[in-house]
Amino acid sequence: MVLLVAWLAVILFSFGMFAPGNATVVAALFVCALSFSSAIFLIVELDQPYGGLIQVPSAPMRDALARVGT
Repeated sequence: MVLLVAWLAVILFSFGMFAPGNATVVAALFVCALSFSSAIFLIVELDQPYGGLIQVPSAPMRDALARVGT
C-alpha cells in the first residue's frame, strides 16, 4: 500500500510540475487525485469485508457453508 501511494504521489507530482498552471490542469489533477483516493479507499475497505463502512452480509456465506457441510 505504501508503494502504491508513493507511486501515485510521484505521478501526480510530475504531472503538476510539468503542466502549465491553469484551471483545466488544476481540475484534471483534482479529478485524478479523487480517483486515486477512491481506489485506495476501496482497496482498504474491501480488505475486511465484514467490517468497516462497506459491509458484506455473512448470511449467504454461512448458508453455503452449511449446505457444503451436510
